[in-house]
Amino acid sequence: MLLEGKKAIITGGTRGIGYAIACRFIEEGAAVTVFGSRQETADTAVEKLTAAYPDAKVWGRSCDLTSLEAVTEAFTQTAADMGGLDTVVNNAGISQRSPLLDYTAEEFAKVMDLNVVAVFNGHQAAAKIMTEAGHGGTITTTSSMVAKYGQPSGVGYPTSKFAVNGMVQSLSRELAPMGIRVNAVAPGFVETEMLDHIPQEQREGYLKSVPMGRFAKPEEVGDAVCTLCDPTLSYLTGQTLILDGGLSL
Repeated sequence: MLLEGKKAIITGGTRGIGYAIACRFIEEGAAVTVFGSRQETADTAVEKLTAAYPDAKVWGRSCDLTSLEAVTEAFTQTAADMGGLDTVVNNAGISQRSPLLDYTAEEFAKVMDLNVVAVFNGHQAAAKIMTEAGHGGTITTTSSMVAKYGQPSGVGYPTSKFAVNGMVQSLSRELAPMGIRVNAVAPGFVETEMLDHIPQEQREGYLKSVPMGRFAKPEEVGDAVCTLCDPTLSYLTGQTLILDGGLSL
């Protein structure tokens, strides 16, 4: 198994892509702590994961990801509970589709706080733990293809994901000497609740633009993240893996 004995934190791990990542990590032998927006949702996810994988080592936790102090404390306690920390997946995030002329400062700040500030917090808290342990690790973030192509409205979302890509490139260089690999996966259209919010006619138009003729499944994103964390890819860092069914070709 690719991640046998590894200890992982997955933010936004209670549903959708994050939950699929948690499943793949467990299948590959990792102990997992899923972070949710509320402790209740984290506990529910743990119940589901335990039912699906009776032998899994899995925990649930909630904290304010936009607070560096809260993230540092939560990650430190989580590492203590699991007996270490080898990999972190910064998956929590939100989308917003208001047109520019209706976009409020509060909406923009909310997207930036969770999609950029929280990702920074996750990198710093994880890097501190891994550096002190002296064994390196991996930090992987969920980006998006809209970081490259933009989207018709909701400018905050692609802006935040473009920032994530830059963070990944910069921190991969900074953390490489510590043995910490930093990468991202940038999905295209994925069958999640986020896609459900797009009108049916618009979704059909998007589908026609995908060469593979279908949207990605959350499990396929989980596969990609799991691959980026594979210890045998020990020289791979600073990359944003585009997972869009050929849309960007």
